[in-house]
Amino acid sequence: MTTALGLLAVALGALCLHLAIGGTPIPIRDVIASLLGAAPDPRTELAVLEFRLPRTAAAVLAGVAFGVAGALTQTVARNPLASPDILGVTNGAALGAVSVLALTSQVAGLPEFFLRHGLVLAATAGGLLVSALVFALVWHSSLESNRLVLVGLGFSGLCAAATSWMLTLGEVYNAQQALTWLAGTVNAISWSDLLLAPVAIALCVALAGMLHQQRQVLALDSDTARALGMNLGRERVLMLGLATPLAIAGTVIAGPLAFVALASGHASRLIARSTIPTVLHSALIGAIFVLLADLAAARGFPVVLPAGVATAVIGAPYLIFLVLRQSRVRTAS
Repeated sequence: MTTALGLLAVALGALCLHLAIGGTPIPIRDVIASLLGAAPDPRTELAVLEFRLPRTAAAVLAGVAFGVAGALTQTVARNPLASPDILGVTNGAALGAVSVLALTSQVAGLPEFFLRHGLVLAATAGGLLVSALVFALVWHSSLESNRLVLVGLGFSGLCAAATSWMLTLGEVYNAQQALTWLAGTVNAISWSDLLLAPVAIALCVALAGMLHQQRQVLALDSDTARALGMNLGRERVLMLGLATPLAIAGTVIAGPLAFVALASGHASRLIARSTIPTVLHSALIGAIFVLLADLAAARGFPVVLPAGVATAVIGAPYLIFLVLRQSRVRTAS
């Protein structure tokens, strides 16, 4: 609980810092006052609540979604290197979204509803379709972790190749927009872009938190889990059934942010000194990661960069560290 409170304090500090630093810096005391409904003036209130808060909320939601999705995926796979990325969910959602971004301008007469919500619908459909195909192909093995990862990697590569092909079909402007989104960004987010995602994320996170005992048993080897009376196939489907909409929601909000799910789940296990990644710690670490990454990418360089650039710069060395650490552990054993 102490570490959770510490992470919560860091997350709140990162949130205030994210709101305070911008084209025109705002004192943190004025940011806090605006959030509490006591803004010093209407201009500050408008800047904080209407211009900056949607972007900050998007970063928090995406971080929480990817963080918890990573914790659930690593529990099922019993591997700290696992994440929704390698199961194809993120790339499936990205393929659906890029299809809309790249091809919308080439089809005339599309209904207003599709123009407004097409990206969300296509990303959701792509992520769900890929996850359903992966589940179907490994169902006979009760979603055994090695087969799950191998099939997921295959579909992930297939979706990545199809996404690159889609980019060649679109117009230059739309392809550029799609490439920016693929890098992972919370730029230009408005409140209208965050209507359904918070509800879906909150529901999935709450359900994941209620399944802590099942996750502890699932992290054991298969024979021990069966001896304790667990239906492995059902429980794995349940966990991945929660991880999938979380990964899709995070991708819809901020694009396929690299390494957030992987790093958050593993870091939460280390910080909490737990045998499995904890939901609360993973959510908080994910939120902190995306907030600070977006802040560094947007304000740390002469040009505004997508948040995914910063998550990749931080996450890639972390992944190399994990791989080397895993190799040493296996060699020692």
